Amino acid sequence: MIGKFKHGTEIFEGNVQDERVISPGGDVYDVNSLDILPPSSPSKIICVGLNYIDHAKELDMDIPDEPIIFMKPPSSVTGHGTKIIYPSCSNRVDYEAELAVIIGKQCHGIHAESAQSVIEGYTCFNDVTARDIQQKDGQWTRAKSFDTFSPIGPFISPADDFDASAANIKCSINGMSRQNSSTSRLIFDVDFLIEFISSVMTLEKGDVIATGTPPGVGELNCGDCVDVTIEGIGTLSNEVS
Repeated sequence: MIGKFKHGTEIFEGNVQDERVISPGGDVYDVNSLDILPPSSPSKIICVGLNYIDHAKELDMDIPDEPIIFMKPPSSVTGHGTKIIYPSCSNRVDYEAELAVIIGKQCHGIHAESAQSVIEGYTCFNDVTARDIQQKDGQWTRAKSFDTFSPIGPFISPADDFDASAANIKCSINGMSRQNSSTSRLIFDVDFLIEFISSVMTLEKGDVIATGTPPGVGELNCGDCVDVTIEGIGTLSNEVS
């Protein structure tokens, strides 16, 4: 696992081994003694809507013929253990647990069979959404873009160490299960998404592709603790404030 950390005034990337973090200089820290920062600093976050078969069935919607994509700004990124700020202008904020792909190098026009060569790794993502604003606006930008609405982390599982084709993905609120599915239920897999998205825009190192959410999306309230857990990566935890 790879993470980004802060120790005093020092910010560094380190290798995570159990409860230990090893810095590039060889220093060893207890992970609990460090601030865990978002593991990536994307120039953009590209999200995929309606990308789980069982989520489409849940909503009684047709399976899309091609990916439905939208974007979230980098200013919405927050890390593991931080607060999700509930906007005063919204009365309904939802969680959406997702597998995120971290791009490892600049690329454009990548074919699916070469997609793995541009992936740094994978992590957990929560596509927090002001649902009432989404419905009011009729498009998704404002509802998805509030500061703290893109929790990501805690760490990156390198591409060679993670099988994105069949990983369990869960979301729980205050310890109670709300979403429980598998990436095997994705309509468009990671390789196809990279081909599709990179045909539209250049992907930069550190960019994030959030691959869609399974069924069971629901409401967050102030004081809730939301956990996104993906097999082979870990758990992203945030409190709503």
